[in-house]
Amino acid sequence: MALIELQDVSKLYGFGDATTLALDEVTITIEKGEFVAVMGPSGCGKSTLLNMIGLLDRPSHGQYHLEGKPVARLTPNVAAKIRRDKIGFIFQSYNLLPRLTALENVALPLGYKGVPLSKRLKTASQMLERVGVQNREYYLPGQLSGGQAQCVTIARALVNNPRLIIADEPTGNLDSSSSRLVMELLSDIHKMGNTVIFVTHNPELTRFATRVIYMHDGSIIHDERTVVGQVASTARKVLYTVPATSEEDDLAGVSVLMKALPDKPPSPPKKTVRKSTSRRRQVARRGRRTRT
Repeated sequence: MALIELQDVSKLYGFGDATTLALDEVTITIEKGEFVAVMGPSGCGKSTLLNMIGLLDRPSHGQYHLEGKPVARLTPNVAAKIRRDKIGFIFQSYNLLPRLTALENVALPLGYKGVPLSKRLKTASQMLERVGVQNREYYLPGQLSGGQAQCVTIARALVNNPRLIIADEPTGNLDSSSSRLVMELLSDIHKMGNTVIFVTHNPELTRFATRVIYMHDGSIIHDERTVVGQVASTARKVLYTVPATSEEDDLAGVSVLMKALPDKPPSPPKKTVRKSTSRRRQVARRGRRTRT
C-alpha cells in the first residue's frame, strides 16, 4: 500500500474571473521510504502540492489517500492529530518562536501531546544532540546562525518520530556549507526508513534524492528515478543550460505584450500655427508704421 496517492487532484483559489488554478489534475503515488525532490519555477504549484500532502490544505477536485485512507473523510480534529503525530514540517523561514530557547522550541510539539515537562525537555535535548546543536539548546533563535536555526527546525520536526517529513525550500536561506549540512541530516533521516519530500530550486541537491518530480503551471511534467550521489539528468539539462532565444521568440514576446496592453483612444490632432504667415504680417505692419 502506497503512503501517498493523489488522483486527478486540482486546487482552485478565488472566485469568478479571479480564480487561480494552483494544481491542475495532479496524479502521483509516493511509496514509503522514498526521498523525493520537487522542482520547478516559482509559482508552478510546488508549495501547494506540499500543503496538500501535509493536510494543510484540501483539494478542490480529485482524491487524496494517505496510508490508504481518503483525506476527504477526515474531520479537522483528526487531520490535526495526523499532522501532529505522523508528519514533520520544515520551513524555509524556520518558524521558530523567538521568545523560546532552542530546547523549548523543539519540546513544544510534545507539550501538545501531553508529555510531562521533564520528559519532553530530555527528549528535545537528545534530538538537538542528534542534529549537532545540543550546545546551543539554551540560545534564542535570534542568537543562532541560519544553519543552526534550520537544524533546530529539523529537530522539532523529528521530535514526534513522524513517518513523513515535508520540507519546503529547507536550504533556501542558507549558504552552501549549511545547505549541505541540512541535506545530510535529511539523508540520515531517510536512511532510518522515513519518507522525505522536499522542494528545491538547486539542481545540486537532487544528488540526495531517489526521485525527482518536475512541475510547471500546476502540473507534473516529468517524474524521474535517480541514483543517490548523482545530479538528476533532467535537472542538469533544464537548469544548467540557458535557452537561446531567436528573433522569432523576441517578436512573439512583443506580440504578447501588445495584446496585454490596454487599447488607448486616439489623441485629438494638434492645432498647427503657421509661424511663417504670422511673421509676414508683423513685418508688413512695421513697414506701414515707418512710412507714415
